[in-house]
Amino acid sequence: MALYEYVTKEQLAGFDKYKYSAVDSNPLSVYVMHPFWNLVVKFLPTWLAPNLITFTGFMFLVWNFLMLAFYDFDFTASSVGHEHVPSWVWVSAGIFNFLAYTLDGVDGKQARRTNSSTPLGELFDHGLDSWACFFFVATVYSIFGRGESGVGVATLYYILWVVLFSFILSHWEKYNTGILFLPWGYDISQVTISVVYVVTAVVGVETWYQPILWHFLYRDLFTFMIIACSFTVTLPMSLYNVLKAHRGNTLKHSSLYEAFLPFFSPVLLFILSTLWVVFSPTGILEQQPRIFYLMVGTAFANVTCKLIVCQMSNTRCQALSWLLVPMAGVVVLALSGVAISETLLLYLWTTFVILAHIHYGVSVVRDKIYIFNYSCSITTQL
Repeated sequence: MALYEYVTKEQLAGFDKYKYSAVDSNPLSVYVMHPFWNLVVKFLPTWLAPNLITFTGFMFLVWNFLMLAFYDFDFTASSVGHEHVPSWVWVSAGIFNFLAYTLDGVDGKQARRTNSSTPLGELFDHGLDSWACFFFVATVYSIFGRGESGVGVATLYYILWVVLFSFILSHWEKYNTGILFLPWGYDISQVTISVVYVVTAVVGVETWYQPILWHFLYRDLFTFMIIACSFTVTLPMSLYNVLKAHRGNTLKHSSLYEAFLPFFSPVLLFILSTLWVVFSPTGILEQQPRIFYLMVGTAFANVTCKLIVCQMSNTRCQALSWLLVPMAGVVVLALSGVAISETLLLYLWTTFVILAHIHYGVSVVRDKIYIFNYSCSITTQL
């Protein structure tokens, strides 16, 4: 077996020199959540591994997704005339979402408390965060659904992409500045989502049918808040931080091409998936929205993880993610009508993407541990 397969020798060397640098200026986070997390972490046993805390929080989100998929697979349960999701499911979703958010906040504190902070732990945390973006959006969608008073599946598809690009902006900033500027929208959205789940259990989904003002519905507020937050807060702050680093001569990549290189694969993924949505012979997004969102969200997480590896190891980002090469073939096959079943093709490709992403994550961890053990053995021999 090769000494390393998914992480280059240069990247592994960069990990050894890596130091965490982040800025969190969100008032909600600074004055409310961090004091709360500092209190919570004191109740955790010192033998509890930070990575286990991270993984447990992520699995709460996966469980929410699976739970809502069982009761609302095609996002129609909240529509008029359909059997609605039971109230206890919404209460559970609210509790699990807040638990996931809390565990995501205390894992790093537990690592520092037990003196077990490592670059691998941060990579594991941020890698799961990149995948979690999809689970947040898909689960919240069940509140409004795709009915007359809900959000269309195509609209939700583009909203998902707004959220995904908002996430990658933070890591693009760090790739160029060396500092992770934590987005304000994350903390606000997590608290809001948790509360909305519980409120939905109390008042019922019918409440969201009612207009807030004139013909402005709650679904319109939901859409407006996500888009407005991304384009008026997240994007301007990201550009400001990068430009500030440029003026201060601290920008890590002076070339415009190198600075924007991390966007190539995400944009290509957006183009490929959107071509499939727009030109699908059977209207695949209308037929299988949940699976299509899962495929896009997982492929995005895979692309983003490779950027996170590069920015943490201070190495050059590769322009093209290999996963997009076979995806291009899948899209061509789907649009040509050659495939016997477009739905079957989507299911097979989604399965492949999930397995490929899990394999990549396991391989990166394995290679990092293998190199660490190999280095320790050489040091011992010396």
